[in-house]
Amino acid sequence: MIYKNITVAGSGVLGYQIAFQTAFHGFNVTVYDINDEVLENAKAKFDILAKSYRQDLKATDAKIEATKTNLQYSSNLAEAVKDADLVIEAVPENPQIKIGFYEQLAKVAPEKTDFATNSSTMLPSQFAEYTGRPAKFVALHFANDIWKHNTAEIMGHPGTDPKVFDNVVAFAKAIGMVALPLHKEQPGYIVNSLLVPLLSAATNLLVNEVADVQTIDKTWMVATGAPLGPFGILDVVGITTAYNINKMAADATKDPLKIKTVEYLKENFIDKNKLGVATGEGFYKYPNPAYKDKDFLK
Repeated sequence: MIYKNITVAGSGVLGYQIAFQTAFHGFNVTVYDINDEVLENAKAKFDILAKSYRQDLKATDAKIEATKTNLQYSSNLAEAVKDADLVIEAVPENPQIKIGFYEQLAKVAPEKTDFATNSSTMLPSQFAEYTGRPAKFVALHFANDIWKHNTAEIMGHPGTDPKVFDNVVAFAKAIGMVALPLHKEQPGYIVNSLLVPLLSAATNLLVNEVADVQTIDKTWMVATGAPLGPFGILDVVGITTAYNINKMAADATKDPLKIKTVEYLKENFIDKNKLGVATGEGFYKYPNPAYKDKDFLK
């Protein structure tokens, strides 16, 4: 494996999971974030994450301790990347924040360092020129709960060096991911290119009063054998994300149905802090959602 020292920039929802998963598989990982307070919060999240690894992966106490030993922390970017073979960027999904980050990173990262963005909605070609090393830049996209939903979508841009692309594919496999290489840039990668139309179709059926939440989910689950219906998935993804995606589409297209969907989500969920699994209620109530009931599919 060409990479040994990994820096994960950003310790938010996916950043801290990427860091822990990478350390769990024996890599030296430095977690970078904007200040020490944020990093302290990340350490607390690692303790919670360790419980999931014990439960879902049957990780031993010794393995968890080794993982924590592999983790270091820094709020100084130059210090955080001084030995990095690969930097995985997981900063907020805002183009200006990402551009600013890459402009800083380009000045302090060693020449050997490859860069990868975990952006779920933006393309690597949007940032390549700001990296100072476009040939050494790819997208590496993970799904939430990466230790269980272990997909890693690797997507280059027209200027990516094929060797760098192959190295990132090999790295993804080395940290326990199923590597999914894309041959060209695609907004939403593979997973979201398939998933977003499904979720959009489900919300359209609901907002147009064709059927209710449980009937729509039941239809999908019975017909396909899926463990979750689209509204169960939306609760996991987070209704705020669905709201933001629909709002961007509504603002851009002025589509009456998108506008109606945004109003529906805002009134019934966002304003009531019913944001999905994270808040204990969304389209379903947690921890015991109706779709897990033994009679739900009858």
